[in-house]
Amino acid sequence: MYQYKGLEDTIAAIITPSGTGGVGIVRLSGAEAVAILARVFAGKKPGLPSTWRAYTLHYGWIKAPSGDVVDEALVSVMRAPGSYTCEDVVEISCHGGPAAVRAVLELCLAQGARLAQPGEFTKRAFLNGRIDLAQAEAVLDIIGARTEAALRASEHQLKGDLSSELEMLREMLLNVLSGIEASLNFPEDDTDEGQGARLGADIAAVRARLASLLATARSGRILREGIKVVICGKPNVGKSSLLNALLRAPRAIVTDVAGTTRDVLEEAANIDGIPVNLVDTAGILLPRDKVEEEAVRRSRLSVEGADIVLLVLDRSLPLEEADRALAAEISNPHVIHVWNKADLPSAGNRGLGRPSVSVSAVARQGLDQLRAMMVRIALDGEGFDGRGLVINDVRHAEALRRAESALARAGAAVQEGGSFEFAAEDIKAAVNELDAITGRNVDDDVLEQIFAKFCIGK
Repeated sequence: MYQYKGLEDTIAAIITPSGTGGVGIVRLSGAEAVAILARVFAGKKPGLPSTWRAYTLHYGWIKAPSGDVVDEALVSVMRAPGSYTCEDVVEISCHGGPAAVRAVLELCLAQGARLAQPGEFTKRAFLNGRIDLAQAEAVLDIIGARTEAALRASEHQLKGDLSSELEMLREMLLNVLSGIEASLNFPEDDTDEGQGARLGADIAAVRARLASLLATARSGRILREGIKVVICGKPNVGKSSLLNALLRAPRAIVTDVAGTTRDVLEEAANIDGIPVNLVDTAGILLPRDKVEEEAVRRSRLSVEGADIVLLVLDRSLPLEEADRALAAEISNPHVIHVWNKADLPSAGNRGLGRPSVSVSAVARQGLDQLRAMMVRIALDGEGFDGRGLVINDVRHAEALRRAESALARAGAAVQEGGSFEFAAEDIKAAVNELDAITGRNVDDDVLEQIFAKFCIGK
């Protein structure tokens, strides 16, 4: 189990985003948090912070040792163990200007607090048993959620839904393990010829639950990381107009002049709950100068690294050899041919053997069909609404795959009449993998890597 030195310190940090805002908050956590507050805060009403009821607000002033007022503030105290960290916690809400909030933090540090490390408040919540490691990681996912679906998936994990499922699977495996160890320790009492089949069935039941969880990993990864959708095509086919239509905002410059877009433009969008990075590229053509040569090179690189490619074609004009050559050049397997300018008379073009949809970026026609097609490709045709339990962390998915592989070996051993000793070791390995997700059994290095991703103040 992870051992952490430094819990005896009282830590402090600014927990609101940097920059100018209406309110800035400084948080302290630790045994001396309330005492430090008493040395820097003068309340409008008499009474020391140590006498306050928890979760009440108190108005007053933050003062320097000289007696000078630094800022006015609202202050609250949350007492152990009923706080986020299970320690005494103080939150000072002052004005949100960078100078004001920094001055309050520096006063607290001067009175004995230590600047918190990245994620140290959540780390203390984990180490003090308030949350497990999977829930701690969910805090970071909630902060980084870009869509409501991603937020819902992370909230399920923060509530402990994943932890509860893993705890149940762990208990099932421990029951199987106890049966195996009873057979190994008292072989003379084992007269049940059907034990191997029953143990194999129990192992198979856990494997099925693991497989069900792993089936959500792709959707979870997409919700967390998003997908990259690259819009490409010849000049003047409406790539930038399509970008603006999908964004519902005039982000890219649109003119009748071919080659207006000279560089890669990337914008974030939310398409049916999926975070999408939409990339508008320069028209792929024979470059006329070094600027266009570099623009075309970047366009091709973007296409190669895309999750989905939207090849935009002009529906109102006959296909040219350049269109066919460009379509043949794209090796990405996830390509949608977008026949733009559907508001104009069609030139009667035929398909080029890829999924296609007709749209009008200008008239906003066919965009819902295009979005639906993008979602189907992103999720491999699987529906997802973000309301259930989802594996959205690569670390979790890898641990579950290792657990499933260990159980596959264990199941084969008991059903084929092999050595129960080997099956027991594989089951123990599977339990260790589940424990690595929740933090029961985790390496120090892994824990440091996890909390290093957090910002200071969370």
